[in-house]
Amino acid sequence: MARVETRTDGLDWLSELGNTIMADISAKDVMALRNRTGLGMMECKKALVESEGDVEKAEDLMRMRYKGKMEKRSDRAAGEGRIAVKVSGDGSAAAIVELKAETDFTAKNENFIACADMCADEVLAADSFGPVSATTKMEESIDKIRAQTGENISLGRAEKIDGSGVNFGSYVHHDGKTGVLLVVEGDLADDVARQICMHVTANVPRPAGVTPDDVPDEVVQKERKFRIDQAMESGKPQEIAEKMVEGGMKKFFAEVALNEQKFIVDPSKTVKEVAGDATIKNFYRWEVGEGEG
Repeated sequence: MARVETRTDGLDWLSELGNTIMADISAKDVMALRNRTGLGMMECKKALVESEGDVEKAEDLMRMRYKGKMEKRSDRAAGEGRIAVKVSGDGSAAAIVELKAETDFTAKNENFIACADMCADEVLAADSFGPVSATTKMEESIDKIRAQTGENISLGRAEKIDGSGVNFGSYVHHDGKTGVLLVVEGDLADDVARQICMHVTANVPRPAGVTPDDVPDEVVQKERKFRIDQAMESGKPQEIAEKMVEGGMKKFFAEVALNEQKFIVDPSKTVKEVAGDATIKNFYRWEVGEGEG
C-alpha cells in the first residue's frame, strides 16, 4: 500500500502562498492603487493580494472595507466645504451644489474641488429639475475622498434649474464657500451678470428676494416684530408702534429687494438699472453650512 503523507504545517504553507502572491504584486500596481485611493502603501498592497492583483477589485474592496468606518463619521460636524455652480453648454439647465467637509484644508484640496465639479455635472445630467439626490457616481467619489482624508464628507444639497426661456449668470467666491446663480429673462452681458452675482455674494444687507413682493413672509414678519418691539420699548403704545413701523418697512423692503439695492460696483445705480432691459427672475445664493443647527 502506498504511503500517504499528511502536512502538519498548513499555516506555514498558507503563509508561504500569501508571501508568493505578495511578491508578485508590482510596485507600479501598488502606487496606482494608492493614487486612486489616497490610502497607505501596505493597505493597498494587502488589498491587491486579496484581489489577486486586480486593481479595480482592490479599489472596490478597500471602499467597502472603509465604508463602515466612514459611516461612523456621519455625526461629526461638517462646517466647511465648497459650492460648485455650472451651466450646461447649450444653456438649457444649470446646477448648484454644496459639498461639505470637516476642515478648510480638505475643502481646498484639488481632489475635493474636482469631486464638487463632478457632482455639478451629475446634477446637470439628472432627469428632472429641482433638488437632486446623490447618484452612485457621486457617492463613490465622496467615499473615496472620505477614505483619503478621514473626514465626514457629504453632499449638503444639489439642485438643477430649468433654463427654458432664460439665461444664467454665475459666480463662485475665491474661497469656494459662497456661490451665486442668477436667472435672467432677456439679454444681459456676461460681465454684467457676473458683477450682479458678485453683488449678491457681498452686499450687506443680503438680498432676500428680487422685488419687495419676493421677500419671504417669515423674513418680513421677523423684521416687523423686531421694529414693533423696539418702538414699544421706547414707550409707544402697540397701535402707535405698528403704524410707525409701516413706514420703516418700506425702507426695509428697498434695502433687501435685489432690484432696489444700490449696485455695489457703482452705488449711483440700482441693480435694476444696471440690468437694463433684462429682467432678473430669480437668484440662488448658497453658502456652505448656512441653515444648519
